[in-house]
Amino acid sequence: MIEHLYSVNADGTVPYRNQALERYLLERAGSTECILYLWQNRRTVVIGRNQNAWKECNCTRLEADGGFLARRLSGGGAVFHDSGNLNFTFVCGRENYDVPRQMNVILEAVRQFGIPAECTGRNDITVDGKKFSGNAYYQTNKACFHHGTLLLAGNKEDLSAYLTVSPEKLSSKGVDSVRSRVTNLCEYVPDLTVDAIREKLFDSFSSVYGLPVERYGTDRIDEKELSAYEAGFASWDWRYGRNIPFTAERQRRFAWGSLEIQLEIREGAVADAVFWTDALDTELAQEASFALKGGRFSAAETAARLSSIPLHGDAQKQMMTGIRELLEEML
Repeated sequence: MIEHLYSVNADGTVPYRNQALERYLLERAGSTECILYLWQNRRTVVIGRNQNAWKECNCTRLEADGGFLARRLSGGGAVFHDSGNLNFTFVCGRENYDVPRQMNVILEAVRQFGIPAECTGRNDITVDGKKFSGNAYYQTNKACFHHGTLLLAGNKEDLSAYLTVSPEKLSSKGVDSVRSRVTNLCEYVPDLTVDAIREKLFDSFSSVYGLPVERYGTDRIDEKELSAYEAGFASWDWRYGRNIPFTAERQRRFAWGSLEIQLEIREGAVADAVFWTDALDTELAQEASFALKGGRFSAAETAARLSSIPLHGDAQKQMMTGIRELLEEML
């Protein structure tokens, strides 16, 4: 049972610092606590845990314009953040993690402005069929977080310039451009401000959980550990990931998300493997890539190695079917 609600507001707009605080809160969340953390990034493309940075973002243009590329812990697709975007993160222990309840906090807050928001698809919140919030999820053995975006007055021109969304993904959404797929809440409430939605979010947090919201004390934060987390999120290796001299490659979009497999084959064996995906599941692609390394690149051994991975739920079974299909095309 949740006994305490805490509010946290980021004190800056550098993405790596904000990600560091998010991870810090996750690592130290008490079993009876639920935390609502609100934060903003300036001119930032944030990609999912297993995405290929070079294919999701115009990195050269973004950095030339003084922007940031960030990779988050959770899965899902790429998003653009600027000062017209407010981000939220719910953090709590695994036993009290309740995504529908957390989503209701967002819906109730937005609806207080007369906006008929609703949850749709695998991770979106929309109004009139257009997305203003994307959500993603992450968990450890002890705690979980659910985070997402709220587009209030985001720059759609910058969004289109920096995000390189594949035509297949847009087609699957029934739209012809990334700009036409999203909307700003200020289009429904012209005088809506970040401070106004921030206040309603904390009010809704209290209302949905039936508890007062307390401020998370700064004395609970170890600056040395926070700085170490920040350095990790800012590092080249974390943000851009590994590039391998692949000799075989396949990619396809499935109902559950996109998948790209790159393999380096030497003397008939898998010397290296990288799986890129915007699937919300962050673990299966990594487990599959590790399982293939060092094995013979044959139908029998590939099937045997993949079969050794335990699957949990229909989502992972569907994803594994897609992995097998692409590998069969490469053999």
